[in-house]
Amino acid sequence: MRQIILDTETTGLEAQLGHKLIEIGGVELVNRRFTGNNFHRYLNPERESEAGALEVHGLTSEFLRDKPKFAEIAREFLDYISGAELVIHNSAFDLSFLNRELDLADLKPVTDYCVGIVDTLRMAKEMHPGKRNGLDALCERYQIDNSARTLHGALLDAELLAEVYLAMTRGQETLVMEVETGLASDSGAETAAGEVELFVLRASEEELAQHAQQLEDIDKASKGACLWRALDKA
Repeated sequence: MRQIILDTETTGLEAQLGHKLIEIGGVELVNRRFTGNNFHRYLNPERESEAGALEVHGLTSEFLRDKPKFAEIAREFLDYISGAELVIHNSAFDLSFLNRELDLADLKPVTDYCVGIVDTLRMAKEMHPGKRNGLDALCERYQIDNSARTLHGALLDAELLAEVYLAMTRGQETLVMEVETGLASDSGAETAAGEVELFVLRASEEELAQHAQQLEDIDKASKGACLWRALDKA
């Protein structure tokens, strides 16, 4: 399975109020392994960031002025996510900005290009109800080093989120590995022996007597409705 762990930075909190994307970061996982095929672009939003947003990401208008506009990298971005499952923390926020930018570029929404969306914030709330479930809190909970995260950055946050997601879903991976290991072991036994030999351990006389007494007790308690006794008589 191909998954893209995705994060964005923006000029403000509301896409509907005209705020824009300024950074996109994506980390690719294939079968739960990092491939190194990451996506990272800074964008010129053609507007100022709100003071609160600037404190979060630190990306100034001067730094972003010579960066490409979203429309210029839109096709490259869509090619990158095409056919993948997207993993996003608080997906409603990021998707609102991405879909607005795509709409302005006369392109279809994100869900027309990917195969599904996993919202890790929703997962975290279900797994840890009543607790803090921001990215920093999850890094602390799953013992993931986020000491380099002095400011928010889309690629760094996507890399941390990838580690968090793998930690949150590790039980699923373990189950699959156990099943695969069991199947492999069975296959090896058949290959070595040619067929599987079944060993039957028969009950001893004492065990049979205890079983009969147990059925007798059940039959009395149920006033003759013990199914096993009826089957024995039949």
